[in-house]
Amino acid sequence: MFKVGQKIVYPMHGAGEILNIEKQEVMGKEKEYYVIGLDINDMQVMVPVDNAKQLGLRKVNTELQMKKAFDVLEEKSRDLSDNWNHRYRANMEKLKTGEIEDISEVIKDLYIRDQERGLSAGEKKMLENSVGLLISEVAISSDIEQNEAKEIILEFLKKNDE
Repeated sequence: MFKVGQKIVYPMHGAGEILNIEKQEVMGKEKEYYVIGLDINDMQVMVPVDNAKQLGLRKVNTELQMKKAFDVLEEKSRDLSDNWNHRYRANMEKLKTGEIEDISEVIKDLYIRDQERGLSAGEKKMLENSVGLLISEVAISSDIEQNEAKEIILEFLKKNDE
């Protein structure tokens, strides 16, 4: 169970902080909910405490785990399917895991593909959202502003341009 004030990551939504744990009555049953303040779009969400694990709520990564994610950003791209639909589905599955290395892999692959051949509108949106997810976790784990986190991520990606 998470505690108020704890920094967490909610897959597909980004990093945030447990602001409160509240009891709410829903359909005649009282349940406990985490009230989470998310950095992306500065919004709050409520997540049932008993569903947190199934939804993938996790602690913010350690510095060592963040380094592994940055290492992924620096790697050269793998051969990806030419079929945008297959790529999109594979990338979506990685994002749903909420694992930082998977998110970094999606970002790196889409960034490189964009540099080489361009992206479909859906993939451009996916890249933008993925970068936002990583920015939110880098910022909250390192206690820095999101602009700084974005610059750090871009520096690692630019190493692929060299």
